[in-house]
Amino acid sequence: MLAPGTRLYLCGRVMVERDDRLVTGSALGGRQGRLLLAFLGTRPTHPVAKSQLISAIWGSDTPPSVDTAINALVSRLRAAMRRVGTPKPYGIETNAGTYRFDAASAWIDVEQCLSAIDRAEGAARAEARCEAWASANVAATIAKQPFLPGEDRPWVVLQREHLQRVWRRALLVLSAVSVSNGEPELGIQHASEALSAEPFDELACQALMLAHAAAGNRAEALRVFANCRRLFRDDLGSEPSGQTAAVFLRILRSEDRSTEGTTASLAKQPAKGRRGPVT
Repeated sequence: MLAPGTRLYLCGRVMVERDDRLVTGSALGGRQGRLLLAFLGTRPTHPVAKSQLISAIWGSDTPPSVDTAINALVSRLRAAMRRVGTPKPYGIETNAGTYRFDAASAWIDVEQCLSAIDRAEGAARAEARCEAWASANVAATIAKQPFLPGEDRPWVVLQREHLQRVWRRALLVLSAVSVSNGEPELGIQHASEALSAEPFDELACQALMLAHAAAGNRAEALRVFANCRRLFRDDLGSEPSGQTAAVFLRILRSEDRSTEGTTASLAKQPAKGRRGPVT
């Protein structure tokens, strides 16, 4: 088990920290060591077969003495954990050809990010604005950091895409809370950022419409829907969902005396991309 108080940073600069001790770079085994740490760190407590580790690190370019290479990397990672005070087996257990990263007592940024977005959306549904704002900020800050930039292993790309979705979910919570708090311009900023990152994200389209309507700019809200509808027709040959159309119609008819309730309902929709290891 990793020593209590150990912090693993997998987004941005990959490193291990505990108290005033920091391990990074070559001490982790360089590029391959970072891949090993990130692969195990995004699957804490899950047994991983040696073949999975080899594929995650080298892909199809497996070195001739791969068993020796993987053992050396694991030893290097264990040495790094030992430096921050982790007792034997230094956070990595081996059993019947599998490796398990025992990080139950550690702080791992990716895990914290996933927990934070769940808390944020739950708090938004409960209209606990302060908690929703704080948790969404944590999720957005972590998820926006680059994950193993320059690496193109399939599992890295999937994890990167997963974090991107979490980041957009966090932005939608921040937008909804901002509008509910009477700060529609801030809500517009967050929703615009989410929609720019994924133009086909209908929840972001709805959030941006609601934020513009809350700011008193109904025409801009309607323009957002028109752009969304044009994009769906031109690129997908379809129409936006009935839910998106309903938001448009409510704004068009000025049926909403206050957009706050509608914005809060946005956070009550089922979230996409739930928590779980990315494989």
